[in-house]
Amino acid sequence: MGKNAIVGQSGGPTSVINASLAGVIQASLRRDATHVYGMLHGIQGLLDKQYCDLTDRFSSALAIELLKRTPSSFLGSCRYKLPDPEEDPEVFEKLFAILREMDIGWFFYIGGNDSMDTICKLATYGAKTGSDIRFMGVPKTIDNDLMLTDHTPGYGSAAKYIGVTMKEIIRDATVYGTNFVTIVEIMGRNAGWLTAAAALARGEDCEGVDLICLPELPFHTDRFLAKVEKMQKERASVVIAVSEGVKLPDGRFVCELSDDHRTRDAFGHINLNGTARYLSNLVARNLPTRTRPEELSNLQRSGGHLASRTDITEAYQVGGAAAKAAFEGETGKMVALHRVSNDPYQCTTRLVDIRDVANFEKKIPVEWINEARTDMLPEFLAYARPLIQAELTPIYIDGLTQHIVEG
Repeated sequence: MGKNAIVGQSGGPTSVINASLAGVIQASLRRDATHVYGMLHGIQGLLDKQYCDLTDRFSSALAIELLKRTPSSFLGSCRYKLPDPEEDPEVFEKLFAILREMDIGWFFYIGGNDSMDTICKLATYGAKTGSDIRFMGVPKTIDNDLMLTDHTPGYGSAAKYIGVTMKEIIRDATVYGTNFVTIVEIMGRNAGWLTAAAALARGEDCEGVDLICLPELPFHTDRFLAKVEKMQKERASVVIAVSEGVKLPDGRFVCELSDDHRTRDAFGHINLNGTARYLSNLVARNLPTRTRPEELSNLQRSGGHLASRTDITEAYQVGGAAAKAAFEGETGKMVALHRVSNDPYQCTTRLVDIRDVANFEKKIPVEWINEARTDMLPEFLAYARPLIQAELTPIYIDGLTQHIVEG
């Protein structure tokens, strides 16, 4: 069996994905991996033999702590779809030859749904060909849509960012006292976990958002306009949170109604943006009010200055748990988070079969949405609030946050 470990990061970054990387590195070195290598730009980079040795770089506690506080993907990322090994075995033959050349015994991939598909295919091919390499999936996605895990590392910090930002937008939108509709576009293709986090803004010091639009429910433009018109009669400022992936009853994304050119990524996903802009123009054309679209865009996933300490801690834990399991002989698994209780909040890790995770999506339970389909119920708030708790202050130098970068 190989003596070295390798780890990669894939898909959209988060503010805590490097905490999982730190967990994998530290746990692997403690279990006597000779070297821990990092794929540069995920599995796509590995196919081109792009990798680096992380062993000495992160041998100190200070380097590990700085890595945990650095947002985005330290190793770079990719959106590369592995083919079906039955249809195109050449890619797998090349990958496994590279892994043998590097003397790899343990393989870790940190990512979301598409990354778990990669682990599933590698583990399946490895088992079929008699490889003794152990493949482990480490969950990461702000979308919170992975199956069999209570939540995913990355979601808590993004939810915290959205909750804080929505409070600030609400304050700003009320200053003039005139009719004003603000529509905030939040990431979320098929699952509305992030947009639902806008409900966290409501509290003793904030009236909260007026309308939450999720992709789990069909979107009707006429009903949307009617709701906005009714709300504006009750208050001058209306603030709306909308998922970028809200869909019309016929299945088209609302953003497809705009004239913007749409491209697709390697997995066939249509590029989503412009939902808030389209709806803002729709309201402006039909109602006597000023409007403004806001896109949180990449800010919601890379806001390390607003990361949740709970999220960072759990991201680090799942990385360490993945290494522990792999070194103990497990393969073809993903580390999942299992919630024990809400109050006090307690969460542990467990292993789930990667085949039961890859290519499935977890959506918000409809019973967590109010009857009017405008807001989230207390069940969602009880689920989400523990995930945004506490802070891990970034390291500041010369007034700015300090990050660790590859090189």
